Amino acid sequence: MATLLRSEVRAILQPAGTAQYRGAYCPPGVPFAEVRRGPFDGKADIAVRVGIDGEVPKLMTFGGGQVVYEYDGRDAKGRAVYRYAPNLSSSHRDVMNGVAEVYAENALKKAREGQS
Repeated sequence: MATLLRSEVRAILQPAGTAQYRGAYCPPGVPFAEVRRGPFDGKADIAVRVGIDGEVPKLMTFGGGQVVYEYDGRDAKGRAVYRYAPNLSSSHRDVMNGVAEVYAENALKKAREGQS
């Protein structure tokens, strides 16, 4: 891991918690657990800059702002924990529709195999 500057803390990206995924879009046929998953979950080699108020940014964005992670406190290691925020991520609906297509294709494949 890289050395942190004095004004930085380590951060980790995690799946959405209840506060982040409540009311998020979930197409038919897709398990709701898929809604929690963000594209960068588990990434831990991130440094965030602490503001002059001593706080880290409330939001972290990727992909030109299409993917949003929301600050959710510190973990036992003192890292800033950011959770995927599907309701704030403009790409979420498109991603979920893609996931729904994969689930539908797999269901169709299983149905065909069952008829053979």
